[in-house]
Amino acid sequence: MPNPTTSPSQQQSTDNIEEFPNWQDEVQAPDLSHIITEDDTPMDNIFSEKQQRLLVSSLYSSFSPGIPFLATANVGLFYGLNKPPLVPDILLSLEVEIPQDWSQKQNRSYFIWQLGKPPEVAIEIVSNKVGKELGSKLKDYAHAGVAYYVVFDPLQQILRENEKLRIYQLQGGQYVEFENHFLALIQLGLTLWDGTFEGQQQTWLRWCDREGEILRTGDERAEFERQRAEKLAQLLRERGINFDEEL
Repeated sequence: MPNPTTSPSQQQSTDNIEEFPNWQDEVQAPDLSHIITEDDTPMDNIFSEKQQRLLVSSLYSSFSPGIPFLATANVGLFYGLNKPPLVPDILLSLEVEIPQDWSQKQNRSYFIWQLGKPPEVAIEIVSNKVGKELGSKLKDYAHAGVAYYVVFDPLQQILRENEKLRIYQLQGGQYVEFENHFLALIQLGLTLWDGTFEGQQQTWLRWCDREGEILRTGDERAEFERQRAEKLAQLLRERGINFDEEL
């Protein structure tokens, strides 16, 4: 995906990312009348629900790529006419815009042939040992053309000992483990963060920039600005300047 702001070194780091055809040109949109896009069946645990909101909300609060993007939780990813959809816990896709008319079925889920491209990132949060995150899903997301497939295993149920985060990168139509947690194609990284979100002290999966600085939620941004203003006011008071008195 061309990015006019990407440096030559960044561009070189993305050369091995899979390139895909224009799906809108290649595939004629099918009849969706028989396709179920919402079945109202998802049931998740409290941690997973909070983790999903943390990842999505921080993108919309702090991610400014200069192009449209879509971040969703538990939305169907339809990648084949006769294949059941994938439902990633988190999906991130750049350079896509969702039509405003949500009364139309084709506008309420992620149909690759409708939006013209696969998403760049799919994240699965492991809740148990039967989710097939390292089995069929590994093959299905590759077949769907998702550039990065991320498995977050907070309870360490399926990954190696002392491993909570694994990232795969699509190469030659198959996934290979990706040691670098900075995803050059989207200019974002993923990191494990020990902190408090909505009153819960946990190890959370967070988006970050190249330097490892996390993307803040709206509440975190507001608190950060409040603390910064307080520090500035304290510094000025130490220098004999009191804005309250001046006003």
